[in-house]
Amino acid sequence: MGQIRVHEFTTMDGVIDEPRWSFDFGFDPKMGPALGKAMSGCDAILLGRVTYEMFAPAWSGRTAADDPGAPFMNDTTKYVVSSTLADASWRNSEIVGPYDAGAIRNLKDRVDGGIYVSGSRTLVRALLGDDLVDELHLFSYPITRAGGPALFGPETGSRTWALADSQAYDNGVLYLNYTLA
Repeated sequence: MGQIRVHEFTTMDGVIDEPRWSFDFGFDPKMGPALGKAMSGCDAILLGRVTYEMFAPAWSGRTAADDPGAPFMNDTTKYVVSSTLADASWRNSEIVGPYDAGAIRNLKDRVDGGIYVSGSRTLVRALLGDDLVDELHLFSYPITRAGGPALFGPETGSRTWALADSQAYDNGVLYLNYTLA
């Protein structure tokens, strides 16, 4: 059975909108292994439509020489949750239809390894609300937005998480890896 691993860039106050605010902090090369950990052992990628439409043009032309994550992003089967996307032309992509917790449970049953989710705010909040997330891989940036779409809300429910790993980087970012307690 697959485990859903969510990776998000978040502000200290939990905002997870399009992370342009993260650019000012740069990418500490020590963050790469933590990203790799989130992807390691994943046999599928699960994305919402908006993130898929941002990722497809950004990743589809990249090679391993451009970015070590490119083979994973391009070669791994991508499942797209959407009721409006008509064409999933990025290699190895499949539209699963509108969000349905039962369909996601079936996907978890079919996938042996991890299922990587990045971005996909609306999808992630639904997954959290239906208790389908197994791991959180959060990169918390030292900035507050004082508003904006947050990772957690009333519809995501209340759960207890256990800290599995954490790291602090020179750019002020904290990596927080949680599993369900």
